[in-house]
Amino acid sequence: MSEMKTESYVMNKEQSRPSPSEKFDQYYYGHGKLLLTGEYFVLDGATGLALPTTVGQSMGVRYSQSFNPKLTWKSFDVKGNLWLEATFEFWHFNILDENPTDEVVFLQKVLREARAQNKHFLREGQDVYVETRLGFPLSWGLGSSSTLIYNIAQWAYISPFELLFKTHGGSGYDIACAGSDGPIVYELEKAGPKYGPVTFYPEFHEDLYFVYLGKKKDSREAIEYFKSKQPFPRDVVREVSALSREMLEAKSLEEFEHLLRSHEQLLSSQLGLPSVKEERFSDFDGEVKSLGAWGGDFVIVTCRHEEERLKAYFEGKGLDVVIPFSELILRTPSHLPNQKQSELVH
Repeated sequence: MSEMKTESYVMNKEQSRPSPSEKFDQYYYGHGKLLLTGEYFVLDGATGLALPTTVGQSMGVRYSQSFNPKLTWKSFDVKGNLWLEATFEFWHFNILDENPTDEVVFLQKVLREARAQNKHFLREGQDVYVETRLGFPLSWGLGSSSTLIYNIAQWAYISPFELLFKTHGGSGYDIACAGSDGPIVYELEKAGPKYGPVTFYPEFHEDLYFVYLGKKKDSREAIEYFKSKQPFPRDVVREVSALSREMLEAKSLEEFEHLLRSHEQLLSSQLGLPSVKEERFSDFDGEVKSLGAWGGDFVIVTCRHEEERLKAYFEGKGLDVVIPFSELILRTPSHLPNQKQSELVH
């Protein structure tokens, strides 16, 4: 990975997914996520193309015998700094610390819901120590909450989707990404989530980059805004799904750019919001598309120039996190069957 001039470009693939060491009795890992197509409209049943990232969050658990069991939790960021610490009473997950942060209260909510879904979860008379480690900055919006929920669900032997829907909300594509080893197509049907692996590593991937816009978008606020615009015509949802499938099949950068523009224009007209390129990068000679909630987190950009020229442009806009596609997105494992993309989601 090329060095950036500032410390803000921080990813740690090794830290977020180390080999489970002997100091943990159990070990869990979830991938981060980016939603390339279908943002917002996945909630209405549209097909979205979702991309698990090379970085995520790990969770190690250690047990020891105790007559007065408690749960001790420590979370470390990408630089190894402790950013969350909490102690819980074991039987009801009451917080034993004074003045808990909002993040600790949310963690308590997730643990209590996990217990509600599996009454046997953490019932033994043991002290429990949990340590989580992120492979990306908290501000990037790559899924610090979804990977946490996914890991806790694996630990508690419960459905990660049900745990998400009962605690955090959303479409669930991020949970699907947490447990996937490559790109997926995702739909939220009335019966529940439906998703499957696809191959998305286009020949022109060297012309694709991800740029962090410098602020994390609140996904719950974005969902509330989307709901205020509902209902949307069903033909709009179908058009979003069609664009997702066409993007999977794109053979050239020109075709891919056309689909990016079409997707942005469609959502802009339906949401009543300007596209990110129109609002912030109108002088950029490539294409720019929002990912996930509009107005924050990452965008995908296309570029036919050398990487340094691209970085110089965005650094001139005050944005210094520019990551090549190959460094951030997981490739579909080569052992998966080469199934025709259009057959995966109908």
